[in-house]
Amino acid sequence: MVTSIKSKQRGISLLGLLFSAGVLVAVTVIGVQLVPTVVEYVSVQKAVNRAAMGQSVAEVREIFDKTAALDGIRSITSQDLDVTKVVDKVVVSFSYEREIHLAGPAYLTLKYQGSSE
Repeated sequence: MVTSIKSKQRGISLLGLLFSAGVLVAVTVIGVQLVPTVVEYVSVQKAVNRAAMGQSVAEVREIFDKTAALDGIRSITSQDLDVTKVVDKVVVSFSYEREIHLAGPAYLTLKYQGSSE
């Protein structure tokens, strides 16, 4: 039985390799820009949890401002926080958006929100 040479060949074509490399590069570029926003969100969440230990709105905002200055939080300020009291417990919530420029007129908009535990 004779098998043809074409049936023995396996692998990826040059076009397939270039397409795969292009997709990998695009995902990497977006990921590199996305990671700092996620790290900042985690810092904001920790700062909000720490600020919720305050007893008054002014104290909560002051604690958040101090923590934000130490952690380098720039996306949100203490004035953007919603401070409420639920059954003698201070609850601090927040929401904000970040935009990542992709190319030309294309942007990736990320919406972050959370509240104290």
